[in-house]
Amino acid sequence: MNKSDLIGQIAADAGITKAQAQSALNSFTSATTGALKKGDKVILVGFGTFSISNRAARTGRNPQTGKEIQIAAKNVVKFKAGADLSKTVN
Repeated sequence: MNKSDLIGQIAADAGITKAQAQSALNSFTSATTGALKKGDKVILVGFGTFSISNRAARTGRNPQTGKEIQIAAKNVVKFKAGADLSKTVN
């Protein structure tokens, strides 16, 4: 399912226009991005939790040459599925 399909599904389920569904989805992604950027967690009970994790700098290898390279530290987004979502999927 891509973003367009998701917008169509939201619009159909909520009985709203696709424009309104797109606006709601964009608002959700914007609010989630903003919260994660500040270092906050986004918890949707039953669905899951979005959080930020720090990945330390490390040494890696170029697979073509075998030469060692330094990989910089960075923040990564993590998602942990909630109990209801896990139960539904399995």
